[in-house]
Amino acid sequence: MPTIAKSNFNLVCSLLGGFALLFAFVSYLVKDKLFISEPLPSLIFGAIFRGAGLFRPEQYGSDPEVITREFTRVVLGAQLILAGIELPAKYLKMEWKSLFMLLVPVMSTMWIVSALIIWLCIPNLRYLDALVIASCVTPTDPVLSNSLVKGKFSEEYISEPLRNIISAESGANDGFGYPFLFLALFIQRDKGAVVLKDWVIETVIYQILLSCAYGVVVGYVTLLVLRFCKERDLVDKDSFLFVSFPLAIFIVGTAGLFGTDDLLACFIAGNLFTCDWFRVETEHSHVASVIDMMLNVGVFVWIGAVSPWHEFSTREVPVWRYIVMGIAILLFRRLPVMMLTYKAIPRVADAKEAFFIGFFGPIGVGAVFYLQVSLDTLLTYTQDEHVLYLQKILPPVIYFLVISSVVVHGLAVPIGVYGLHFPKKIMLSLSRFSTLSLSRNLTKAASASTPRPTRTIPATIEDAVYGFPSSSSRSAHRPNTENANEDSSVGSVELIEREIAWRLSHPKHKSIVD
Repeated sequence: MPTIAKSNFNLVCSLLGGFALLFAFVSYLVKDKLFISEPLPSLIFGAIFRGAGLFRPEQYGSDPEVITREFTRVVLGAQLILAGIELPAKYLKMEWKSLFMLLVPVMSTMWIVSALIIWLCIPNLRYLDALVIASCVTPTDPVLSNSLVKGKFSEEYISEPLRNIISAESGANDGFGYPFLFLALFIQRDKGAVVLKDWVIETVIYQILLSCAYGVVVGYVTLLVLRFCKERDLVDKDSFLFVSFPLAIFIVGTAGLFGTDDLLACFIAGNLFTCDWFRVETEHSHVASVIDMMLNVGVFVWIGAVSPWHEFSTREVPVWRYIVMGIAILLFRRLPVMMLTYKAIPRVADAKEAFFIGFFGPIGVGAVFYLQVSLDTLLTYTQDEHVLYLQKILPPVIYFLVISSVVVHGLAVPIGVYGLHFPKKIMLSLSRFSTLSLSRNLTKAASASTPRPTRTIPATIEDAVYGFPSSSSRSAHRPNTENANEDSSVGSVELIEREIAWRLSHPKHKSIVD
């Protein structure tokens, strides 16, 4: 007897595939009309998915945190290499001053301010522990940033230079999160000059400088080999357009083997592909957009499913503390320092652009990845009460800030465009969609009920070629085609052949077919 296999994998495939199909069916309405990108609907679906008991991450391995860490690594690697490719040629060299300001003074201030807010909102937490948590949420997320700088909204409301600097910053500072994270972790572990020595050697030199060098080497060699193969017709069009994704997987794997910063290496390697000939070959390709959407939907469904929703309100840390912390982080983590320093950033033109780039500093997949790196590192430390409490409080704080950023930044764009009329815009778009569907159905029904005019078989060669009746003064000896419509067995081709044969036998009319 056939049985229904209600396995977790079958349920996940069914529901995830169904959600992806549903979102694809209404993607134009959601993304181009309402300006809502895929992270927010995917996160909500993942939360509902898990809350209904239809998804159990623990069934996919003994430690779901390992799956989360590796999944986010792959997604970030692919997104960062795409972000590097889409920048203008030699962009990092041309905009080094703006990037330096964003990566050093601005990012350092974001780290210190975020730690202060977390320390004030979470009880029984040392400021040093808050620095570890803050280092996870300091980098702006490349996945959410890419969703912001693409699509109809960005083309209409965001200038191209501002879009480029947002992409470049989110790509670079996601790799630059390592120095902040490991500085706080080394202070937890060591004392005195040992902290500075380990931080400089293990993080600055090995993690940052080596990853930049590795990204340059791998990206340049890949570009040379790709051009060599392209010029000799060794690579087909599909593989040529797809090469960025396997390159990202290769860098993530090889950089992970010797323990350097794979995220920064992916971004540097991608930026080497901004040369003119590669851009010309790929400017009309949508492969990157398809990969981008596929990864976004998958990773945010996963984040929504694995988030510790039950830990957002406990006796030790009530939910109001999380809410206050989330609001304060989104308002004061980045916006004030951007308003104070934008005049020193050449690519930020005025206070309006500074406000925009200061507010839209999203927290997303990168924060979840750094959370897993922090937990893995803390397992090697002496398990005293401070370390144990930090391991306990890290996941709910990070996931709550990620969810807050996805919701606020996901709804800020449509609310900013439509204001208080955003709910009305949703209802209006849905009503227009239903009205358009109804009118199309009525049009189809009306056209189906209306009889089509009978097509007349051409009686002569003039009728067939020129579309008008022949003269009535023609010879009576020509072929009889008056009853051609009644005789369905005689086709127009046969009639034309008869007409040509008749005209050839009558020189008076021969010139019309010559």
